[in-house]
Amino acid sequence: MPLDRSLAELAAMLRRRETTAVDVTEACLGTIRERDGATHAFVTVTADDARAAARAADAALAAGKAGPLAGVPVAVKDLFAVRGVVRSNGSAVCDGDHPATADAAVVARLRAAGAVVVGTTHLHELAFGPTGVNPALGTPANPWQARRVPGGSSSGSGAAVAARLVPAALGSDTGGSIRVPASFCGITGLKPTYGRVSRTGMTPLSWSLDHAGPLARTVEDVAILLGVLAGHDPADPTSARLPVPDYTRALGQGIRGLRIAVPRAFCTTVLDDEVGAAFEAALGTLESAGARVRDVDIPTLRRASPMLGATIMSEALSALGPLVAARREQLGVEVRVYLELAKLVTAEHYLAAQRLRSRLYGEMRDVLARADVLATPATPIAATRVEELVIRVAGADVGVVETICRLTGPFNLTGLPALALPCGFTRDGRPIGLQLAGRPFDEETVIAAGHVFQRLSDWHLRQPPR
Repeated sequence: MPLDRSLAELAAMLRRRETTAVDVTEACLGTIRERDGATHAFVTVTADDARAAARAADAALAAGKAGPLAGVPVAVKDLFAVRGVVRSNGSAVCDGDHPATADAAVVARLRAAGAVVVGTTHLHELAFGPTGVNPALGTPANPWQARRVPGGSSSGSGAAVAARLVPAALGSDTGGSIRVPASFCGITGLKPTYGRVSRTGMTPLSWSLDHAGPLARTVEDVAILLGVLAGHDPADPTSARLPVPDYTRALGQGIRGLRIAVPRAFCTTVLDDEVGAAFEAALGTLESAGARVRDVDIPTLRRASPMLGATIMSEALSALGPLVAARREQLGVEVRVYLELAKLVTAEHYLAAQRLRSRLYGEMRDVLARADVLATPATPIAATRVEELVIRVAGADVGVVETICRLTGPFNLTGLPALALPCGFTRDGRPIGLQLAGRPFDEETVIAAGHVFQRLSDWHLRQPPR
């Protein structure tokens, strides 16, 4: 099956004309028809547009004028505008909205590179939650264990890639919403540096925390995708005016002498034993390739969760207000509660959180002046059951929502690039993720380290049962 191949492998097969974009697209659409009833990853399948794009990709390949993603099927989280498609944003609030008349900037870049957009994927309602549980529109199944959450908010994108429905998908990340599904579903996801990838045409949740980025099977795949997605966009005022490197060059770098900093005391305060063991083994793998690991203390990490909460609540109330103003009765209970709680966050709370953000960024910057990469588990726990709100971790009861985002959220607060990739499994078969974060706009070092880890391990090659 072509969809069992990574994006890089599939793109190479298409360039060598070992298969055609039309055949790959038909295989993809057929697989979605056969399997997505169980996975529930897709909101809309754009079959006619996909077939037209595949024919155009084959013509470009035959003429030697094809882009780097020519003929490769991709899915798009349903909060990005896709021309001709109504955005659900994961909410009944958007029922009856008009189809988009133009693509989001990232979708346009995918198309320009020759990718075949096959449809849009489910998400946590309005991207406001890390589990992916969505009572109104349906919760995608975790491909490894159907009664476990897929992670959110990019739940459908993570499930679609893990279930081999598509080789890659777009996600957004406000507190971990790319990296959490990557961790829970056993795939690879990258949150680029804030400003590296345009957010034009993306429904906002939190203007200072939102990021757009790729989910795929391998670090090589996300490097290829980032090269397509990154770059300045004059329509996005937060978009960075910086050149975009060739990220695939980082795939050839070794990591001998790479300095890895681990905020171990913070990581282990709330950490499942099996996740901790897999993380330590992953560090050992990186050390075997020549990296040097040392523990560091980042004091303000201990206050990251309330900092993230105050920021996202305040900004979400502002961002989502116009969208839901006349249709609040159609909101799900969870988002309605969040928006009511957001009214309790005062200006003093918000400003205190921003001052602490500056302190956290300064502490991370100081650590990364003496190290090349920060490493943590991607999530302190593996995927929980859909109905679980509180679980027991290391002898204590903890809330699922705040625990899931404990290690991802700090990198939204600081805007630093962060990669999640598989590094093990629990005894009962749930994926475990490793997180590697780097300096601002230094995705290359993070990619290099992640790629070396995947060359030395096979966690990313394992497939869920079908």
